[in-house]
Amino acid sequence: MLLPLLLGGCAGESGWWGRRQAPAAELGGGGNRQQPALSGNGQLLATIGERQGRPSLLLQHLPDGQLLPLPQLRGHEPHSSPALSWNGRYVAALVQRGNQRLAVIVDRVTGRLHQLPLPGNPVPLRLSLAPNGQRLAIQLLQNGGQRVQLFDLSSLLEADLPAGQPLRGAGLGPTE
Repeated sequence: MLLPLLLGGCAGESGWWGRRQAPAAELGGGGNRQQPALSGNGQLLATIGERQGRPSLLLQHLPDGQLLPLPQLRGHEPHSSPALSWNGRYVAALVQRGNQRLAVIVDRVTGRLHQLPLPGNPVPLRLSLAPNGQRLAIQLLQNGGQRVQLFDLSSLLEADLPAGQPLRGAGLGPTE
């Protein structure tokens, strides 16, 4: 008895649990996009799309549809596994330099490209960036086995916090 009710709710015009479905937005900048990552504030979308026949990271400002340049990544294709911080200040991705896969983070405010050292030369497969940009988890392949390694970036990068959120320990709010 409950199953038809649940299925009926999913198939109806109002979607799951009586909520209206959000309209789908069309994305410019090419059709075949993969590996989507949204910034925490929902303003930026990073995807992997084709540029000159190679998988490249495309960063799009969603309110106006504009593609934003990432010159720091040019020449290091193919790109994969994009991740964004809360406001999109930090763009993390896997890139290719010669025959080596690297985990990098672009600071869009300073223009700097940070390469993460991976001791023992493992092959990075996938990554995930914390919304504040202070931690990065990387899935690694080494000696036939896989593992996940967590990196603390707090000494390398400033926190990318939601608007209005105070920095802890900066004299702007409680430091518990």
